[in-house]
Amino acid sequence: METIIQASYLIAAALFILGLKQMSSPVTARRGILWAGAGMVLATLVTFMTPEILAGEQVNSNILLIIVAIALGGGYAWYSGKKVAMTDMPQMIAMYNGMGGGAAAAIAAVELLKASTEASNDLSGATTVANVLGTDVAILGILGAIIGTISFSGSIIAWAKLDGRLNRSKLLPKQHLVNAVLAIATVGFAAAIYFSADINTIIIFYALALVLGIFITVPVGGADMPVIISLFNALTGLAVGFEGYVLGNAAMIIAGIVVGSAGSLLTQLMAKAMNRSVANVFFAGVGTGDVVASGDGTEGVMKEIQAQDAGILMSFASQVVIIPGYGMAVAQAQHKIWELTQILTEKGVSVKFAIHPVAGRMPGHMNVLLAEAGVPYDMIYDMDDINADFKNTTVALVIGANDVVNPSAKNDTSSPLYGMPILDAMNADNVIVIKRGRGAGFSGVENPLFFADNTKMLFGDGQKAASALIQAVKELG
Repeated sequence: METIIQASYLIAAALFILGLKQMSSPVTARRGILWAGAGMVLATLVTFMTPEILAGEQVNSNILLIIVAIALGGGYAWYSGKKVAMTDMPQMIAMYNGMGGGAAAAIAAVELLKASTEASNDLSGATTVANVLGTDVAILGILGAIIGTISFSGSIIAWAKLDGRLNRSKLLPKQHLVNAVLAIATVGFAAAIYFSADINTIIIFYALALVLGIFITVPVGGADMPVIISLFNALTGLAVGFEGYVLGNAAMIIAGIVVGSAGSLLTQLMAKAMNRSVANVFFAGVGTGDVVASGDGTEGVMKEIQAQDAGILMSFASQVVIIPGYGMAVAQAQHKIWELTQILTEKGVSVKFAIHPVAGRMPGHMNVLLAEAGVPYDMIYDMDDINADFKNTTVALVIGANDVVNPSAKNDTSSPLYGMPILDAMNADNVIVIKRGRGAGFSGVENPLFFADNTKMLFGDGQKAASALIQAVKELG
């Protein structure tokens, strides 16, 4: 039976890896999710084949708890997954990721408390948690507890920020100094757990780790949320891998390592796309302050354009490049934008979509929205592939994007965005920006592009503006 169990875990792990690999492409992503889901179902079913359960030793306790947990968690996930709006998807990702970290931390807590109780029963007082679990298991269990707990509480704060429930950028004066002291204290109590058998030490350790996760995430700016979500995803995977080693579960070890490494790579790529380090993301707080005016001397007013005129300009363009941002998600305008694209294509206009690596509120946010609307994958271009083409573009249509097309990132050394690679929309012959108001973007940095000579503003809700453009293009025959 043990051979069957381990073989099943190996198959489940292989399905996780294959599923994750297929998720790297929009073409195969749906299939990848199904494969990874099948792996999870297999791993869950194998749980019921452990010798203790088959012998009937835990039928009246753990089996019932497992079934109730699966029913509650699976039922709620199915309901919320069907109901959630695309604009709320980043919040859901952050929340579910936090649950994974919390689960890993809970596994560690159970093992540490069991070891603590066993060690405490030794009246000599010489037995420690490390003696009971073994050096390697104790170290990885404690590390998984720290990482999982921080990922749990940090992800909850990320959810609260994305959902508009928390708008604070600091909780205490000298927040970063407080965080450093708190981190040192957490590590100190982690070491104390290893060398002792005190249950109170474990409780204080978890409390400190929970608070640390909250405190290090609160100062992070809203514009950096995609990177933070990706980082916490990596941490959750790492914690799961560590706790898999503690439990001797091959599926958890492999799945955790794969998720942790993939999340780490994605975090580095996204930070690179912003020309910043991960540490800078945590400490800079871009998007936490007031509006920052451009320091390059840009002056002027935003020049408004009506949908009728914008439609004429786009209808007779040789090439239109559409740049979507979070505002498109809020307006749920992706379907109208795709309808506009189809009409323009029928008129002989070349239409492309340009995606910045950190557009939206989570990795791949814009790709998901466009795929939902039915936009073919070969019309969607990454920043590095499309930037040189803006010089040959008649109209760059920006809908709901701001910071990812901000020229300050290139020419204003005083800007918080300076150094971040952007989509070079300013190089197009004409730029049309669909925007609800005249305010700055999520980072709070003013955008000189909106005042440029070749830029016109089409103010209004994204979906209504796209509908007006469709009507204007249709009227031209």
